[in-house]
Amino acid sequence: MGTLKSRVISWIARRYMARKGGSGGLDLSSIGMLPDKVLVPLRRDGLDPIPELYKAGEPIRRLPLRFGLKAWLVTGHAEAKQILGAKHVSTDFANLVGQGASTDSNPGGLGMADPPVHTRLRKLLTPEFTMRRLNRLTPRIHDIIEGQLDAMAKVDGPVDLVQEFALPIPSLVICELLGVPYDDRDDFQRLAMARFDLYGGAGASLGAISESLDYLLGVVEQQRKDPGDGLLGMIIKEHGDETSDLELAGLADGVLTGGFETTASMLALGAVVLLSDPEAMRLVRDDDEAIGPFVEELLRYLTVVQVAFPRFVKQDMEIGGVTLSEGDVVIVSLSGADRDEALGENMNSVEPTRKPTSHLAFGYGIHRCIGAELAKMELRAAYPALVRRFPSMRLHVPASELAYRQTSIVYAVDTLPVVLS
Repeated sequence: MGTLKSRVISWIARRYMARKGGSGGLDLSSIGMLPDKVLVPLRRDGLDPIPELYKAGEPIRRLPLRFGLKAWLVTGHAEAKQILGAKHVSTDFANLVGQGASTDSNPGGLGMADPPVHTRLRKLLTPEFTMRRLNRLTPRIHDIIEGQLDAMAKVDGPVDLVQEFALPIPSLVICELLGVPYDDRDDFQRLAMARFDLYGGAGASLGAISESLDYLLGVVEQQRKDPGDGLLGMIIKEHGDETSDLELAGLADGVLTGGFETTASMLALGAVVLLSDPEAMRLVRDDDEAIGPFVEELLRYLTVVQVAFPRFVKQDMEIGGVTLSEGDVVIVSLSGADRDEALGENMNSVEPTRKPTSHLAFGYGIHRCIGAELAKMELRAAYPALVRRFPSMRLHVPASELAYRQTSIVYAVDTLPVVLS
C-alpha cells in the first residue's frame, strides 16, 4: 500500500510524457498552472457560472489545453446528453495515464472505467442502492440530522452551517452505508475536499486520492476477515471471490467521496438559497409536497459537480454540428448545461415550484451517479428539518462576504455563519 502514491503520480507522468513524445521535459508542477480559459468551467460569480462560460451559438467549442491535447468544451444541454450517453467515448483512466499502465495499478471505481469493467463493477454496487436497501437507512438519516440540529441548538452565538450541518450529515450517512468507523470521518472530510480542489495543483489532489485509497485498502482487508453488514461487507459476502482488494477500495472511495462531498456542498449551498429567499424557506417549512420539486430545482440550479469526468473520443463523431476526431478530449460543463434556456425560461434563477427538468446534476448515461437517490433522500430530509427547527435563522454576515471555493470540480461555500434565533 505504501507504493500507491508513487503509482498514481507515475500514471500521470507516463501519460503526459507520451503526449510530449517521450522527451522527458514535462514538469508535473505545471499541471496546476492551467490557463484561465481552461478554468472557466470551474469559476462562478456567487452561485452562477461566469458569463465567459458561454459563447452565443456555440454549445460546443475548442478549449485551449497544453500537452498537445485537442479538447472541446460542451455547454449545451442537448449536446451534453449526447456526449455523456455516447457509446464511442471513454472515461477509462488508461486514457490519462497511458495504455501501458498495468490493470493491477488502476485505482478502481466507476467514474474512470469503461464497459465491460464498468458494467461488472456497477452490478456489484447496484443492489446496495435500490430503494428497498436505501429505505433501511431512512431512520438513521433522520437520527443523524436531528442529532446535528440538537448540537447546533446548544451553541451560543453564530453557528457555521458548513461545519455543523453540511459536512457531518453526509459523512455519517456514508460511513453508515459503507460500514467504516465513524472516528475516521474528519480525515475523510479533509481528503474528499482536497482531491476536488485544483487550486493546490495536481500533486495535492493526487496525494489526497492516494491517502484515501491507502486507508480503504486497510478497511477492505479487515472486512475480508470479518465482513459486516455495510456495503463493503455485503459485497465481500456475495462477490468476494470476484473482486480484488484494489477494486473494492476504489468502489468504496468513489462512494465515500462522491456521496460525501457533493451532498455536503448541496446542503450548504441550498441553505444559502433558503437564507436569501424567505418565500422558499416558508414553502419548505410548511408544504411537504413542495419539498421534492424544490430539491430537484436546487440540484439543477446549483449543479455542484461542475464538470463531468473527461470523455475521450474513440472514433470520429459529430455533435452540435462539430466533428470530433479520435483521441479528442471532451469536457462537459454540467453547470452550464443545466442553465441552458432550452430547458425552460429563467434558468438562471431558482423557481421553487418549477416542474422538475431533465437536469444533469447527477450526470447522464451509464456514468450517472449511482448514489443519486441516497443524496436526494438526505436533501429532502435535511432542508425541512433545518428550517422547521430554526425558522428565524439568518446570515451572520452579508451575503457578499461569503467565501466560495475557487477552481474546484465540486463547487462549495467554505463557511456559512448563521444566527439561529
